[in-house]
Amino acid sequence: MIDGIGIDVVDIERFSQSLARTPGLTQRLFTAAESVLPISSQAARFAAKEALAKALNAGKGLPWLDAEVINLESGKPEFLFRGQIADLVDGANVHLSISHDAGIASAVVIVER
Repeated sequence: MIDGIGIDVVDIERFSQSLARTPGLTQRLFTAAESVLPISSQAARFAAKEALAKALNAGKGLPWLDAEVINLESGKPEFLFRGQIADLVDGANVHLSISHDAGIASAVVIVER
């Protein structure tokens, strides 16, 4: 049964400007592995975390670093959960799709229980 669906879209240039303008924002949003990725990949991961919050109906209350977006060997993106978010999604299947092209990054998350 689908428990939640979330979607988010990010303007990559605007996101880049936000990171440049706000010291420490990269470290608050991204794990060490995520923080070294190209800006388009970071924007897609930010969209994924926002879409996850929407799918979980969590608003802005989720700790950003408790959800890391990784890529399987096949290239498929997947979440790696820790802490509070791991407890929240325990027993759920969380599906993730991300994309970035033409200056836009997007993500869709589906939570099944």
